[in-house]
Amino acid sequence: MIGFIIRYIIIACVVLIIPRYLKGITVDGFTAALVVALAMGFLNSFVKPILKIISFPITFMTLGLFSLVITVAMVYIVEAYVDGFNVNGFIAPLIFSFVVGITNSFVGLFTK
Repeated sequence: MIGFIIRYIIIACVVLIIPRYLKGITVDGFTAALVVALAMGFLNSFVKPILKIISFPITFMTLGLFSLVITVAMVYIVEAYVDGFNVNGFIAPLIFSFVVGITNSFVGLFTK
């Protein structure tokens, strides 16, 4: 349980730092960043696999590039439900989700 808490606090800190270096994303405070981290974790665990199964034919026809659209869609879904988190464009949420995913994987190595 403590590993879960540490993981999401670190990810929330990353979510809070990313808008300083990436235009197109704004986070109002640490509470919003924590909610974004939890929502991204939930969506990536439960909703994204379902969307990947449903969109498999399109992903196959585009040689996997449609999975980038699904990744950006996850960020926009989080934006729709979390107050204090705003996203503009396509490249910014794509880079945002990559950085959060890499951070999640890296922190997951140490918090099992």
